[in-house]
Amino acid sequence: MGDVAKDLTSGTIGGVAQLIVGHPFDTIKVKLQSQPAPLPGQPPKYAGAMDAVKQTLAAEGPRGLYKGMGAPLATVAAFNAVLFTVRGQMEALLRSEPGATLTVGQQVICGAGAGVAVSFLACPTELIKCRLQAQSVLADSASAGVAVKYGGPMDVARHVLRSEGGVRGLFKGMVPTLAREVPGNAVVFGVYEALKQYMAGGPDTSKLGRGSFIVAGGLAGAAFWLTVYPTDVIKSVIQVDDYKNPKYTGSINAFRRIFASEGLKGLYKGFGPAMARSIPANAACFLAYEVTRSSLG
Repeated sequence: MGDVAKDLTSGTIGGVAQLIVGHPFDTIKVKLQSQPAPLPGQPPKYAGAMDAVKQTLAAEGPRGLYKGMGAPLATVAAFNAVLFTVRGQMEALLRSEPGATLTVGQQVICGAGAGVAVSFLACPTELIKCRLQAQSVLADSASAGVAVKYGGPMDVARHVLRSEGGVRGLFKGMVPTLAREVPGNAVVFGVYEALKQYMAGGPDTSKLGRGSFIVAGGLAGAAFWLTVYPTDVIKSVIQVDDYKNPKYTGSINAFRRIFASEGLKGLYKGFGPAMARSIPANAACFLAYEVTRSSLG
């Protein structure tokens, strides 16, 4: 099996592990991000992450925590194939000789390049996922009269293609998606490699055990959100914004309006669930990737 096929297979299995572990946390994150700012004197729909969990379970049951999972699950193979394959091919380009260990700086470059590539898959997938996850929040808001109810991922895609500008509508939020994925993946792979080399006591990380992969992967995932979280908030509010009566005219406008009405806190709505998700989900992803890649040779 060639290196591309190994990266494709290992990345796919890593992505499935990441999705199963992390999706409920992601659902709560998007619900908190997309809830409208409360009117003066009125409490927000969700008082916090635990309140969002309780309300979701009460209204929708456990299935509500996995709402919107169909879209990323259907594309996780392609997403992780691109992420790990592009990273692998960039590693090959940057190596001075076959098998040479890359520096942390070179891994940062590989991660950034992979981030560019996956943005083109992440944007439409995230739009569909966010619409499904946030629709219960939007239906309860003041704009309930214009809120659209979706039956599933394909229903979202059909609605966007038919009513929101065709294929271009699926790439709504592409700018903040790039602004999230490029620096975010640069940080992830840089931190992951730096931690592995630190735990190995040098550049040779071949003797590390599974516990090291779990620690390095979990902390690398946390570093991702610490770096790009406000960008993710902007991406989410733009992607769930009403097409006919948009609240925001673009990424900069969304940033300004959120900051003006809610302050810095508004740019970190849902940060707790994101961090709670990121550590176990990325630990699972990198462990599954490393174990599968090693078993393939």
